[in-house]
Amino acid sequence: MENNYHVPVLLEECITGLNIKPDGVYVDVTFGGGGHSREILKNLNKDGVLIAFDQDPDAQRNKIDDPRFYFVDQNFAFLKNNLRLLGFRAVDGILADLGVSSHQFNEPERGFSTRFESSLDMRMDKQRKLTAAEVLNTYSEEQLHRIFGIYGEVKNARSLAKAVVTGRVDKPIETLYDFKKAVAAHIPKGKENKYLAQVFQALRIEVNGEIEVLEDFLMQTADVLNVGGRLVVMSYHSLEDRPVKSFLAKGKFRGEVEKDFFGNEQKPFKVITRKAMIADEEELQRNSRSRSAKLRIGEKL
Repeated sequence: MENNYHVPVLLEECITGLNIKPDGVYVDVTFGGGGHSREILKNLNKDGVLIAFDQDPDAQRNKIDDPRFYFVDQNFAFLKNNLRLLGFRAVDGILADLGVSSHQFNEPERGFSTRFESSLDMRMDKQRKLTAAEVLNTYSEEQLHRIFGIYGEVKNARSLAKAVVTGRVDKPIETLYDFKKAVAAHIPKGKENKYLAQVFQALRIEVNGEIEVLEDFLMQTADVLNVGGRLVVMSYHSLEDRPVKSFLAKGKFRGEVEKDFFGNEQKPFKVITRKAMIADEEELQRNSRSRSAKLRIGEKL
C-alpha cells in the first residue's frame, strides 16, 4: 500500500540530513505510507530504534513489522509526552514531512481535494469534531475573512467570506458543489483550480490547527533532541516554511534572537541548510508533488 499512499519527497536528502547513527533513536512524526521510515530503518542496526507518529487511522495499515519500530497513533503535538511514555527522554533525530499525503488527496470522502464532489470534511484526525463544512456554516464573516486571507492568501478574501455567509442562508454548505454554487461569482475565470486549492488550504489549516500544532511541535524538538541531534523538516507552503526557518535560526517564531548578558545568542539549533533544499529536475519529473517542497535542517546545540 505504501507506494499508493504517498511517494516520499526528497528521500535521499532527508536521510542524509538526519546524519543517522546506526544505534541511534529516531522519530518520523509524519509516518503516512512509511516511505521515509523504511529508509531510516535500513540505516539502523539491531540496537537502533525508530518511533513513528501519525494521527490518520489509514496510516496504521502501513505499520512496519520490525522489533525496532514503535507506532504512536497521535498528532505530533504530543511528541514529548509519548516519547516519555515509551521510555525515551532524548532522541538523535526527528523528521517531519508536513505535506498532505497523496492518499488523503485521493480519497474523495476525506474532502481534501477539489477534484471530487464530496462532503467538506478535511480532518486529518477523524476524532476531531470541527470539519470544513462546520467552519463554512458557523464562522462569522470576519473569521472567514481572516482564514481565507491569512491561511489561503486569497486576494478577494473579504468578498469571498461575505458570499459564503450570504449563500449559507438558503442552504447549508456541505459539499464542494454547495460551495462552488455559493461563491461562483467570486472564482476567477481561468484560475478556478488554483483559487479553490488556496481556499481548501485555508480551510484545512483551520480545521486541523496546523500552524499552532507546528509551532508547538517545534518547541518540543528542542527539549527532546540530544546535542548533535538533527531536526529535518519539509514544508510545502510559506505558512509552514516561515516558522520552521525562524525557529531554526532564532529559537522563536517572532522577534529577534535572544542574547545573554555577554551578547551570546541563545538559540537551540545550528542551521545546517542556509537555503532550503528543493527537488531537482529528475525528482520533479518523477513526482510533481515535490515541486513546492522545501527542506530545512538544524542541529541541536
